[in-house]
Amino acid sequence: MNTTILSILLGIGGMLGWGIYDFLGGVFAKKIGSFNSLLWSQFSGLIFMIALAVILTINVKITAILIFLLVIAAVFYSVGYLFFFKGFEIGNISIIAATMNIWVVFTMLFAFIFMGQRLSFMQTLGVFMIISGATLASLNNQKLQLSAGVKETILGALFFGAFWNISEIISEEIGWLLTTLFVKLGIVLYLFLFSFIIKQEINFTKISKKTQYMILLMGIIEAGAVAMVNYGLVIGDAILVTPIASALSIVTISLAIIFLKEKITKIQGFGIITAITGIIVTAF
Repeated sequence: MNTTILSILLGIGGMLGWGIYDFLGGVFAKKIGSFNSLLWSQFSGLIFMIALAVILTINVKITAILIFLLVIAAVFYSVGYLFFFKGFEIGNISIIAATMNIWVVFTMLFAFIFMGQRLSFMQTLGVFMIISGATLASLNNQKLQLSAGVKETILGALFFGAFWNISEIISEEIGWLLTTLFVKLGIVLYLFLFSFIIKQEINFTKISKKTQYMILLMGIIEAGAVAMVNYGLVIGDAILVTPIASALSIVTISLAIIFLKEKITKIQGFGIITAITGIIVTAF
């Protein structure tokens, strides 16, 4: 298959997977708490990746430096999503999803500072649009202050931005499948350890059966999205895969408006559209 077409398909797969995961994560974060929603969905994703690794019979050969990077990546991803799901728990899903778009800016910033990558004029314009759009989307117009959950979401975006630079380095060394598998393993171990330290209740059996099934399903969907994006970074055109997948908030916001009947102001709606357009512009 043509590399360009494959890159577009992988980007769309990542966009749909993450968009659905974030929407369901927002719904269940409000029902069972952000921590449990994240932990058990990531655990489900880990089982899925282990099964996939067994089917594809991969060989494991990693160095000490890669193990160190995997640990850092897992911690950053975990902390990022903890902040993100906390934002979902206390805020409006549409607004939180739009604000989270700023992780693309942090990814580019870290790549600029630490990896020597430079932005074109269009990419710089896209970054400006993302920041402006996320700012407008995150404001509570009645009180002229940040909406609930936005501060937590910005912190989550910061960790996400750093994670994807590290993930790209790891994927180029050991491939998309091992990267996804080991990061998932690190996330689950970190979350279990974190729950022990903060004495967070994590009894999965106390959750209703319907919710259990949905959380397990969303974990598989998210793991598939991460795997597709990592695969795209290795064999496809990253400049196409990343911005398309980054437009996941289109899916999340659409689902929130359709199924949750969430209301947003005209200014917030304009901000959401501006931020999403900015993501697309960064591909040029």
